[in-house]
Amino acid sequence: MTGAAVREDRSRSPRGVKDADLLDGFSAQQIFTSTTSMSGYTYDDLICLPGHIDFGVQDVCLHSNFTKKIKLKTPIVASPMDTVTECKMAIAMALEGGIGVIHTNLPMEEQAKEVMKVKKYKSGFIVDPICIPPTMTLAELDKLRSQSGFTGFPVTEDGRLGSKLMGLVTKRDTDFVKERDSTRVSSIMTNFDKLITAEEGIELSTANQMLRQS
Repeated sequence: MTGAAVREDRSRSPRGVKDADLLDGFSAQQIFTSTTSMSGYTYDDLICLPGHIDFGVQDVCLHSNFTKKIKLKTPIVASPMDTVTECKMAIAMALEGGIGVIHTNLPMEEQAKEVMKVKKYKSGFIVDPICIPPTMTLAELDKLRSQSGFTGFPVTEDGRLGSKLMGLVTKRDTDFVKERDSTRVSSIMTNFDKLITAEEGIELSTANQMLRQS
């Protein structure tokens, strides 16, 4: 005697939903606009049924409050997990209108550094760069790179932001230099007179166009 095994349907999608059954549960308005509900939802908690709408997508507003003072244009949050959110994910989320929460499986000093990297990033511009002096050795520069996460640095007269700009050093300038303990930044950097510069406040699209033409 033979028999066929019946495969269990474990899908949570609705099957043969009747009109009366649509009244069960909560509407999107009740879930997302209620001022009394303090519940959080995950993907498994909701089954969305398609239906007719009488408005256009341009009328949809996804702005949401993450906290009382922080508003998000896109209500998506990256989880504070060590395999999910560090500075790169937080920056990517911010660029899309969401937010990333840095995980706490790090010493407090490392957490602060991750946050600093995010704060220093502004849609392609680094508005508060880490400056270095021309006397810094490449060995010291390598250490700074590993600590900060940046590969390019403006070189100023005394290594401070706001002092005279001497040049710029990038990873491309240092990749093939072997004597890193004795070679100083001043000997391999791109000098100021060869830099392509623009006035503060330039739009990102204009800056990108200047780079493409250079």
